[in-house]
Amino acid sequence: MDRDADLDPEARELLETMDGADVPDLRDLSPREAREFFSDWRGEPTDVPELATVADRAVPGYSDGPEVPIRVYTPEGEGPFPVLVYFHGGGWVIGSLDTVDGICRVLTDEADCVVVSVDYRLAPEDPFPAGLEDAIAATEWVADDPEAVDGDGRLAVGGDSAGGNLAAAVALHARETGGPAIDHQTLVYPVVDPTGDWPSYEENGEGYYLERADIDYFRRHYWRSDLELANPYACPLAACSHADLPSATIVTCGFDPLRDEGVAYAEALADAGVPVDHLHYPSLIHGVAGMLGDLGVSAAREVLTDTAAALREGFEESDG
Repeated sequence: MDRDADLDPEARELLETMDGADVPDLRDLSPREAREFFSDWRGEPTDVPELATVADRAVPGYSDGPEVPIRVYTPEGEGPFPVLVYFHGGGWVIGSLDTVDGICRVLTDEADCVVVSVDYRLAPEDPFPAGLEDAIAATEWVADDPEAVDGDGRLAVGGDSAGGNLAAAVALHARETGGPAIDHQTLVYPVVDPTGDWPSYEENGEGYYLERADIDYFRRHYWRSDLELANPYACPLAACSHADLPSATIVTCGFDPLRDEGVAYAEALADAGVPVDHLHYPSLIHGVAGMLGDLGVSAAREVLTDTAAALREGFEESDG
């Protein structure tokens, strides 16, 4: 049986286009070259909603760290609104505010919330835990002064891929340190166990956009030792307990090497009594939520619409 027959046709067309265009492997590029290529190749998102405002700002860094750039997306209508602090994907090495602009616009509009997108520091120039510290700083700033972004006090964290790792780690850190009250976490195909040798790494390790060699490339730039990898803030699945964490939406895709660890994290949270909404898309690939522009995978909007609905529900339950 041809497993690829189950692959979304538009995702298959994208992969074939990339193969025919001889798109370079990120692992063959320097981090700077990889960032430039990733940004240029993704292009501008299309068919995304207009919002009331989109504004770039900066917030104080963690401890004595540098200021953290953010981009604040505010929906139409009368506030205040709940707030989602969002961390972009890209293996902690690539990605930017611009590469998740479409995702943030759709979530802002469809979840009717403010989205604060965080431009955290990237490796290898700033390896673990620099990006996490920036994520914590931005989340704590919003929690301390929600009115500064027209927030109503309800707070969620979220991100895709490496950004999902940061969001899960921020939720763990807040629980461990008595930090801000986080109402919900939105984890889109998150990295939660980069040390694991999951079956999906083998099954989907080549030919489906994110490859195992790319994961290894990102991992060796972000973490400097196995000791760091063992830290639950690097590997949230390894936390001693998952109890008392915020309710979660977890998105997984069938043709994604990260599929199995996302499933495992959904199960770990549920086993610990955390309410979990697991959204699984058997025919889709890693990165699909951001494929809103010329990449042309229409299922991207479905994934974001479902994710926004779950986020909205998470906010409503926290208000009740």
